[in-house]
Amino acid sequence: MDWVTALPPSGDKSYNACLVIVDRYRKTPIFLPCHKDDTAMDTALLLWSRVISHTGLFKNIISDRDPKFTSALWTNLHRLFGTKLSFSTAYHPQTDGLAERMIQTLEDMIRRFCAYGLEFKDSDGFTHDWCTLIPALELAYKTSVHSSTGHTPAMLEKGWNPRIPEDTLRKDFIEIHPTASSFKIMLDKVKHHEKQSMTDAFDYAKQKWNKSHKVPDFKVGDLVLVSNLNFNNIKVPKRLKDSYVGPFVIVSLH
Repeated sequence: MDWVTALPPSGDKSYNACLVIVDRYRKTPIFLPCHKDDTAMDTALLLWSRVISHTGLFKNIISDRDPKFTSALWTNLHRLFGTKLSFSTAYHPQTDGLAERMIQTLEDMIRRFCAYGLEFKDSDGFTHDWCTLIPALELAYKTSVHSSTGHTPAMLEKGWNPRIPEDTLRKDFIEIHPTASSFKIMLDKVKHHEKQSMTDAFDYAKQKWNKSHKVPDFKVGDLVLVSNLNFNNIKVPKRLKDSYVGPFVIVSLH
C-alpha cells in the first residue's frame, strides 16, 4: 500500500493524490483518488467504504512509515481488527516493491492518456482528467495477464474474466456461465497453477539476484563507505558530490 502524490487537482473534489493497494496474492490493484494531506481518519474511512466493505478485513498490510499508519488511531484499529501492520525499510524495494512497481505502472498509464495535457478528450468529444480515467485503468490492469501468476488478477479474484469493450468487437465472443461444480474445479486448477507460477517466478528472480549480487560479509570493526545517493542535506552540486561518504566503523550488526 502506497501513495502517488504530486498529481494535478482532478475531479469534483480536486483530488491530488491516489492511494494504491495491491493484493500480494492475486496482484489485484485498487486505485483510490484522495488528497495528499488526508489524515489517518480520512484514510481509514476511505479504506472502510471503498475496500474493506467489499473484500473484508486485511490479514497483513505492508507500507512505508507514513504518519497515517504510525498514528495511535491506526495502531488501535489494527489491534481491534487483528490486522498485522508491517513497515517497509527505506530504499529497500524487496519489502514494499509490489506497490512501488504498481505506482510506476499507474503513473505511466496516466501519462500515456494525458500525454498532451492534464485532460484527455475521447473520440466523442467528452473531456476526462486522470481521476475519471482511474476506473478504466484499473479494469485494464485487472484483465491483463500478470507475468508472475500466468493469469489475470480478475481471474484469480472472481474465477472468470469480466467483459471489456474489446470483447464487444469480437464476433465470436460467447458469454460463458460455468456451473457450480465446473466453476469450483476450474478455480482449484487456476489457484494451483497460480501458486506454481508464483513459485517459479520467485525462484527465477532469486537465481537472477544471486547471480549478480554478493552479500558482503561485514564484521564489527570493519571500515565501510556509505552511499550518498539518498542524502539530500549535503549542500554540494549534484555533479560535484562524492558518491560515498566515510569511511565509518561498524559498531554493531542487526
